[in-house]
Amino acid sequence: MKKRLLFLLTLLLTGLVFIAACGNDSGTTSETDPEQTDEGEGTSEVPAEPVTLSFYNEDGEEKSFDDPVAQAITEKTGVILDIQYPVGGSDETVPLMIASGDYPDLIFAKGDIGMLIEAGGVIKLDDLIEERGENLKAMYGDQLDRLRNSVSDPSIYATGAYGVFDHKLETSGTFQIQLEVLRELGYPEINTLEEFEDAIETYYEMYPEINGQPTIPLSLQGSDWRWLITVGDRATVAAGHAGDGQWHIDPETGETTYKFVLPEYRDYFKWLNGVNAKGLLDPESFTHTQETYISKLSSGRVLSIADEDWNINDARFALIEDGMEERTFAPLPVTMGEDYVHQGLKDYGFPGGWGIAISSTTEHQDLAFDFLEWMASEESQILRNWGIEGEHYEIVDGERVMFDEIRVRRNTDGNFSKETGVGYYVYPFPQWGSGAVDSNGQGISPNSRDEIINNHLDIENEVLAEYGMELWVDWFPQTEDLSRSQHGQAFNFTIPSGSDIQIIQQRVDDITEQRITQAILANPAEFDGLWDAMIAEVEAAGVEQLNGDMTELTQNIIKLWSGEY
Repeated sequence: MKKRLLFLLTLLLTGLVFIAACGNDSGTTSETDPEQTDEGEGTSEVPAEPVTLSFYNEDGEEKSFDDPVAQAITEKTGVILDIQYPVGGSDETVPLMIASGDYPDLIFAKGDIGMLIEAGGVIKLDDLIEERGENLKAMYGDQLDRLRNSVSDPSIYATGAYGVFDHKLETSGTFQIQLEVLRELGYPEINTLEEFEDAIETYYEMYPEINGQPTIPLSLQGSDWRWLITVGDRATVAAGHAGDGQWHIDPETGETTYKFVLPEYRDYFKWLNGVNAKGLLDPESFTHTQETYISKLSSGRVLSIADEDWNINDARFALIEDGMEERTFAPLPVTMGEDYVHQGLKDYGFPGGWGIAISSTTEHQDLAFDFLEWMASEESQILRNWGIEGEHYEIVDGERVMFDEIRVRRNTDGNFSKETGVGYYVYPFPQWGSGAVDSNGQGISPNSRDEIINNHLDIENEVLAEYGMELWVDWFPQTEDLSRSQHGQAFNFTIPSGSDIQIIQQRVDDITEQRITQAILANPAEFDGLWDAMIAEVEAAGVEQLNGDMTELTQNIIKLWSGEY
């Protein structure tokens, strides 16, 4: 369906200016610290009566804009958000928007922003930022170029969705293992796939059942778009590569390669094929729904996963609520071997690129911009991260301190953020970042090192102490020991709509997802033949041209971010 829509849109849009696009990342940067400004907390008058702006959020969910933080935002801006989201995970929303010409006032389209730009569905923000965007200019500082669209069109169409000044005190997207497994096995060192496999196999043999149900040594969620996360991206982690989505990028030259053609990925999936052959891989890893996957994790019988924290939070909260804290997971710095360096704490710099855009058809252009401008203010950052003074935190010795009951609920109740609004409106709105400090020198984010330690479960502190650590990130190669990305992360690149990159990548993605799944589940004797056949298919599909085009795009982004436009 989507391919037909894209083809139709390409015909409808013939003659429009071709726009290339840039990418982004959520990472760490230190060039601009927003603490140095307390520019106006809103430079325009608030409407006498609140105005409802429709807001499409590609990562959104059903949510009314009436929690305490939302009400405070409305009071400060005069804006009520009517939040729209893709129903059923549909990826047709933006193409249908363009086909109909019916756009919401504000749009967070992620990678589809390029389609909107090409269709004339969103406005340029450059003049508005220059004339009345004091908070935005102060927040982005010399990183403003990372918001620009492309070398050929260096305009700004969206505010960034990620933090400008981040500091990683937590990691996500790693192999993870139950705390109880580490404790039962005497706190083994687990840094390689071999050690990881040995741990889950040993525990599985000791405890073939947990809570009266069959133990599952390793479960993946490969039945939908999360295949890219728990299957494809974990291969990247194991190979010691940076998190660039479907790509491997040479940090020196910008040369970009479709990652699955590289030998490291063959080695990783051959290992996973062996794990499956041993009966250690959940046989439903490529068929169960997200709901079933979370249910399995919540039962406490899944020993390990290869997933992002945000995808399993519901299971974590369920385990805590059911008194199975020891069945929650610890992140592991696992790679294929000692010669590979885990990139989990890599500094990708401010991502730029994706963010919230203002539609070209809105009747409230100025108000929509003023809303985004206020969201970049210090007042907004504190409100969205901490909540409301007196309700969620108090001031003690000049610093914000969350009430104990709020702090506990924030870390154990999966509905806390949605119900209170605390933390809910940080992403994808303009944000200073987890490493930024306010005008008094206190962190904008409540997640300081001490706060994270205080929020650990007792079992977490017990396990960490056995390993001589305070935080899970202490287990990983540190940021300062890893090179810094000059291009952000390639999965955030906005691919030009209708381009050869978009067409060929979709083709090879379809091939690799299907063939890699088959290879994982095959008899080990058949793996090499299946892999060779897959490589031949992607070569016939044009992967060599794809690599060349992506290399040019990556190098252009590096130029754009350095001000060469």
